Amino acid sequence: MKENKKTYWKGLEELTNDESVIRNAEREFPEGPSTLDGSSRRDFLKMMGFSLAAASLAACEAPVRKAIPYVNKPVDINPSIPNYYASTFASGGDYASIVVKTREGRPIKIDGNELSPISQGGTSAIVEASVLSLYDKQRVAGPMADGEQVEWSALDAQVKAQLASAGTVKIVTNTILSPSTEKALQQFADAFGGAEVITYDPVSAYGITKAAEMTYGSAILPTYHFNKASVIVSFAADFLGTWISPIEFAKQYSKTRKITKEKPTMSRHFQFESNLSLTGANADYRTPIKASQNGLAVLALYNAIARKAGAATVSGAAVEVEYLDKAANELWANRGKSLVVAGSNDPNVQIVINAINDLLDNNGATVDFSTPTYFRKGNDAKMNQFVADLKAGRVGGVVFYNCNPVYDFVNGAELGEAIAKAKVSVATNGTLDETASLVKFVAPDHHYLESWNDFNPRKGHYSLSQPVISPLFKTRQAQESFLIWAGNDTNYYDFLQENWRTSLFSTQSETSSFQEFWDRSLFNGVYAVESTSTSVTGSADVSAAASAINRVYKADNAGTELVVYTKVGLGNGTFANNPWLQEMSDPISKATWDNYLTVSQSWASEQGLKMFEGATKKAKVTIGDKTITVPVLVQPGQAKGTVGLALGYGRSKAGRVANGVGVNAYELLTNANGFTSYEITEGVSVELTSDSYKIAQTQTHQTYMDRQYVIQESTLPEYKENPSAGRDFPKVYMEGEFVKPNKISLWKGHRYSNHHWGLAIDMNSCIGCGACTVACQVENNVSVVGKEEVLNRREMAWIRIDRYYSSPEGASSNKELEAAADNPEVIFQPMMCQHCNNAPCETVCPVAATTHSSEGLNQMTYNRCIGTRYCANNCPYKVRRFNWFKYHDNKAFAAVNVAQNDDMGKMVLNPDVTVRVRGVIEKCSMCVQRIQSGKLTAKKEGRRVKDGEINTACATACPTNAIVFGDMNDPESNITKMLKIEDNNDSPTKEVGEERAYHVLEYLNVNPNVWYFTKIRNKDKSEA
Repeated sequence: MKENKKTYWKGLEELTNDESVIRNAEREFPEGPSTLDGSSRRDFLKMMGFSLAAASLAACEAPVRKAIPYVNKPVDINPSIPNYYASTFASGGDYASIVVKTREGRPIKIDGNELSPISQGGTSAIVEASVLSLYDKQRVAGPMADGEQVEWSALDAQVKAQLASAGTVKIVTNTILSPSTEKALQQFADAFGGAEVITYDPVSAYGITKAAEMTYGSAILPTYHFNKASVIVSFAADFLGTWISPIEFAKQYSKTRKITKEKPTMSRHFQFESNLSLTGANADYRTPIKASQNGLAVLALYNAIARKAGAATVSGAAVEVEYLDKAANELWANRGKSLVVAGSNDPNVQIVINAINDLLDNNGATVDFSTPTYFRKGNDAKMNQFVADLKAGRVGGVVFYNCNPVYDFVNGAELGEAIAKAKVSVATNGTLDETASLVKFVAPDHHYLESWNDFNPRKGHYSLSQPVISPLFKTRQAQESFLIWAGNDTNYYDFLQENWRTSLFSTQSETSSFQEFWDRSLFNGVYAVESTSTSVTGSADVSAAASAINRVYKADNAGTELVVYTKVGLGNGTFANNPWLQEMSDPISKATWDNYLTVSQSWASEQGLKMFEGATKKAKVTIGDKTITVPVLVQPGQAKGTVGLALGYGRSKAGRVANGVGVNAYELLTNANGFTSYEITEGVSVELTSDSYKIAQTQTHQTYMDRQYVIQESTLPEYKENPSAGRDFPKVYMEGEFVKPNKISLWKGHRYSNHHWGLAIDMNSCIGCGACTVACQVENNVSVVGKEEVLNRREMAWIRIDRYYSSPEGASSNKELEAAADNPEVIFQPMMCQHCNNAPCETVCPVAATTHSSEGLNQMTYNRCIGTRYCANNCPYKVRRFNWFKYHDNKAFAAVNVAQNDDMGKMVLNPDVTVRVRGVIEKCSMCVQRIQSGKLTAKKEGRRVKDGEINTACATACPTNAIVFGDMNDPESNITKMLKIEDNNDSPTKEVGEERAYHVLEYLNVNPNVWYFTKIRNKDKSEA
């Protein structure tokens, strides 16, 4: 009988000393010691758990799941069943009404609140990513005094005593939208001798509010109605990207850009700007102009309108601006249904803008000063005076309420040095940022998802926020701190409720009790009060404003000009430590993890600079006595003679993700007559150095650029003549006639007897904002990989926004992938797995890891995938991602992948979606977890799924409703109606009646379940 040579372990104790196990552990955890003893050994046992033997022998890399039973289950929490809470995102003046999804008490996803009349269910990349900041370990864990942790009682006693004897007290804050917070601050201010509240905004709109005060008597922002405008003219206002209220404006704007054969009308959009912005990229007519010409261009438009209206003109230096006369003619032809806006912080420019809208009868129609908006209340003049007083020692005590002026104000460095001159300094900031790290007392506020609060973003409009998780740290709501320091021991929740009882309960008549009113408002998340609008009359001196403009602006400035702007993804830098935002590709440049100087193609040509695959040089930018060194990015569409630089980078106290990324553009800003200027038109020099640099750009990654039938576009006049205009598709010859490729197939096809899921993407509505990309990342546990891996073309995004430039005639992208015109037209195309019915990936997989579902989805079975990547090679759309490393649990990526590389960060993970491991392919699943959940709910209720009950993360986040998801077998679904599917049979080849609908790379006949609609521009036919 053959002797049994097998060896058996008695238990974990013996196994942990096995050499093969130790070698495996050292490979997977290289930061640990070479032997598994002490704490290292205990960690090893915890990681491996009861299945340690099988895991070690199989070298299993799947993430460990720990089951934690409830001893006493909370009444409102059911395992695996999500809860949803209406709340509000507000950061300074940035605002969105939201719905927060929680699982087992953990907030994991944010969607828009469709009940909000302002944000209307839309979100942005920053709003979507804000849930991760809740789990940031850089948050202050508790109160601090002189850099040491203290108890709240001790801090309260010291703060009250020292503020009482400090003398003059100032409270510095960004825009506050909460009336209850303002009331609490007022009590605090009254308790300390009438302390002054000073408001500033990192990106100021003081010029607009000051102009409104000089024109209409009130320092307010108006309400804009882009949805009511047939003609829109914008002077450097990036209203779709970063200006004032981009979520709201994008929603409004998209309603004027959707067209059908039955209603072939859309707004016409003119944009005049220096940097190529997201808004400029979506314009029908875009003109690059120098910043020094901006004010003169506004004057020229005013004079053109005034002559048509028979009003007096004003003096203005002559300036040649393409399409300006055309814009004037069309504005005049659309009086009362047009809109002119400007992004300038110069009040004189804004006064002229107000006058233009008055001449066009737009006031009260598309722009409404009688219904003010409260998004930007900052006062640059008061903030400048505060800095001067602090430097002079005239401020005894200063409280910074959730703001960071040392970093994001124009005189931040001077302010930082002067804080020590105050007798007492306090910050309620949640992190030890550039400001909080310099103060004496830190009283950390809750994260907004841990807080109660209310908001009044616009006259008559209110919303609430509620805590969706217990505080993770020993923090305290800042409003409660102010009340305690003021001697009021009222809980802020009670304070908030009482404020609503006295100020808002009486305005409604639907309920008899306050509790019922409160519960309904909290459930909906929003509440509106009817208010009457009154007309306003302008009285500003336009001639005086014109004189001031003529003194400042020049028609032919020969020097280089710097225009500072904010990116859609990173904003003003408040959320710079969020890796989801850092890795998000900028919609225009497609760059990640970097700040850079955008320069025109002509400047690059003069300097002999030619970029390819992100390879570039650095440049020294000097303004007065300030010099920064920054990499250069050649940006088509950049106005000649100008360069651009983004805010939000160059953080030094943000955290392990953001520290040292890019340069701080706030340091270069100037104060012009008390107004922060984001345009430096004099004394700017740019010198190219010999230092090489690599910018991580994604546009040419996984690309199929230079292939036909990717982009379909036309003009509105052509579309009116032929609804199929722009539709270019190949045909094959069969049975004596030319037919579409889908008429010929080697595939037998799939039959869909129940559901047939699909997406329709309207290229007219997509503005390229990228909200969908971050929403997908949050929903589907998509890993962050960091700059080096992006440079290696290993980003993991399941959905990307491809950005295409028009090329000059004769240019060949074979020679240069990004050959573009100096002022190119731009198209954005969301690209995800197309869920092909004739899928090449399914054909080539040797282990059937990728298969086709009975409902039209291309599926991935992760534990079957062996990583051959045949599927990625055969995918014509290049949308499949390969896990080169354990991004989710590898210390090498810990600095960037906060979401999945520490215990707290893992709390944001969606438990319904598998966290993928090394060596497998992953890609868009069309949020199959949401599909299954919706189907299960309908099944339990004994009915079919209703259209709209199931939606993908990308479609839900889209502020313009450009992405529509649904069941193409449902004749009542929105997608069926959009595509005009003529026969809802179970065939994979749907007969689509919508002339604009097409498939990308249609000639391959892979028959995707994702459709695109031809891009239509509202341009005259002769100018197309």
